[in-house]
Amino acid sequence: MPESFKISIVLPAFNEETNIRVMVDQLTNQLAGFDYEIIFVDDGSQDGTLQILKQLCTENSKVHFLSFSRNFGHQNALKAGLDHACGDCVIFMDCDLQHPPELLLKMVHLWQSGNEVVYTIRQDGRNTPLLKRTTAALFYRFLNLLSDVPITHGRADFFLIDRIVADVLKNYDESPLFYRGMLSWVGFKQVAVKYEAHQRFSGKTKYSFKKMFEFAVDGITSFSIKPLRVSIFCGSFLSAGAFIYLMFIIYQKVFTNHTISGWSSILASVLLLGGIQLIVLGIMGEYLGKLFMNAKRRPNYIIRDKSL
Repeated sequence: MPESFKISIVLPAFNEETNIRVMVDQLTNQLAGFDYEIIFVDDGSQDGTLQILKQLCTENSKVHFLSFSRNFGHQNALKAGLDHACGDCVIFMDCDLQHPPELLLKMVHLWQSGNEVVYTIRQDGRNTPLLKRTTAALFYRFLNLLSDVPITHGRADFFLIDRIVADVLKNYDESPLFYRGMLSWVGFKQVAVKYEAHQRFSGKTKYSFKKMFEFAVDGITSFSIKPLRVSIFCGSFLSAGAFIYLMFIIYQKVFTNHTISGWSSILASVLLLGGIQLIVLGIMGEYLGKLFMNAKRRPNYIIRDKSL
């Protein structure tokens, strides 16, 4: 650990014009006395986010920005900040003030104590809607059930990494990115810090149910092939059941006088098997789609303007 060190703070921003100045003020107060840089990544904002960032860069030499040509997503914004950060440690957090800035000093202290990754675990309080708590719990339970990389329940994209970890992660060009899983996968010495999220300072959340669902699918399929194995198990189980049922039908036809009736049973079987086949094809398509997108070797993001 160097005696004098620099801290890089990376903050993705998508339509956060009312939060940026407040965030900079709080970071400045928390990091007084440290050598640091603040890197905002404008993820294709449609409001005045970019204009405010440009003003802040002229007012404060420690503030920098990257501006995407369009919205590339939160995880790609994290990667852009990581690629341009030059600190001895890099801290990632949201700029809506839900990630408490007052936790930064504790994270830096834990890093100075020898931890190469300091990640946070969100503790949902009473103010968190029941639906969000329930869906989050289901997400982590389902993710850990199907993934080969265990991820702690409540793990957030609010973390600190040492320069050696940052250099490792910079070499990852896969798509889609899922940093919570990547940090668990790379190893190194890690420690967790629990926190209770603040209320968003202003504006609305950018994570709709659709985006959360897509994020969950990316998290599962990026670190495990277990869904494919589950598909094999389901297909084998249903095939065995269908074969047993076929033997029963043949037995009734040959050795009994019972009439084999029931278009409903046939239709139910066809629909069941057809549904399972479509699910299996969908899972296979998800993995093939990821291979297809990665084979194109397109960049994770395109920078239109920057101050770095």
